[in-house]
Amino acid sequence: MAEVASSVDIPEPRQVPRHVAIIMDGNGRWAKARGLPRAVGHREGVQALKRTIQAAPDLGIQCLTVFGFSTENWSRSPEEVRFLMGFNRDVIRRRRDELNDLGVRVRWVGRERRLWKSVIAELDEAVELTRRNTKLTLTMCVNYGGRAELADAAAALADDVRRRR
Repeated sequence: MAEVASSVDIPEPRQVPRHVAIIMDGNGRWAKARGLPRAVGHREGVQALKRTIQAAPDLGIQCLTVFGFSTENWSRSPEEVRFLMGFNRDVIRRRRDELNDLGVRVRWVGRERRLWKSVIAELDEAVELTRRNTKLTLTMCVNYGGRAELADAAAALADDVRRRR
């Protein structure tokens, strides 16, 4: 019989980054590879994030940034986009009190354009509820994207040139 370790090796504080970013990608593929509906993969992704949020402060992580819904996700089927918008809204609503109890400060960044108003409202409510917490800062990136950021930067630069700034 193989020997089982009785504890997990915890890294030295100097070895742990203070800020960790996670791209939540592949949940649907994970489920599909197991013959499960994509929604199951998204639910499992939320559980993995929950475990990460709970463990992060004990490891010395102060900031956790989670990339959850990119601008490229709008190209998915309308049914999946509707599912993801509703799912994200409901997860935020169900988890915000738990995050608050854990001492997590919630922030969010991203483009409001195209996001459901109900998703924005839940995000804003979580931000307000947790604004004084200091144990961990969780920044949720919603409706973000590298291509979109480059396009915005190019447009801003062109605007600066046009205004002779």
